[in-house]
Amino acid sequence: MSNEQSVIVRRSLHDEIVDRLRDLIVDGELRPGQKIQEPELCERFGVSRTPLREALKALAAEGLVALLPNRGASVAQITLKEIHELFPIMGALEALAGALACEHITEGALKTIRREHDRMIQYFERSEWPGYIKANRAIHDALFAAAGNESLAALFRQLLVRTHAARFVATNSPARWEQSVEDHQKIIAALEKRDGKKLALLLAAHLQHKADTVIEAMRAEG
Repeated sequence: MSNEQSVIVRRSLHDEIVDRLRDLIVDGELRPGQKIQEPELCERFGVSRTPLREALKALAAEGLVALLPNRGASVAQITLKEIHELFPIMGALEALAGALACEHITEGALKTIRREHDRMIQYFERSEWPGYIKANRAIHDALFAAAGNESLAALFRQLLVRTHAARFVATNSPARWEQSVEDHQKIIAALEKRDGKKLALLLAAHLQHKADTVIEAMRAEG
């Protein structure tokens, strides 16, 4: 009995460290390319190096951490290959979510998305990028919720985490920002008409526009 209890506690500790490290990376406290200072994190989390390194291995499997021999761990950077491979998949998933949302969305959910869209436009007009990003994310989350397929949403979230570094690469030029807003105007219009086919095409194109923005920035930086 005591052995079973120790295994459960160890697993819970492992999961907690993985979750906290993932949050530090996705939230940007640990930036892409940054070396992970194990002693500092051990002190911060109050753990030894063994569970921390196990957590780093788990995050490496997710694509969030790079483990290099004799060089320790660093936060993974996104590559052009990953952009070309993952963003079309994300576009296909979001297109499916849009088509399903048109079939299942309630009037209440539609009003919520419209409200977030209006807030997003206000942030755009005031050039408030952090607020814009938050409202933008809320719209896409609500769209997946309206689709009513948790497995689809979970798969999309996994890819979103894997591509998190893209937001640190892309520089949102005025032209690209305006394009994003125009995309969203069309997306909302198609959703309100419950035109699933059109919405699916718009969402796939929207993800490709995001990929193009990241690719431009990466090529500009060489």
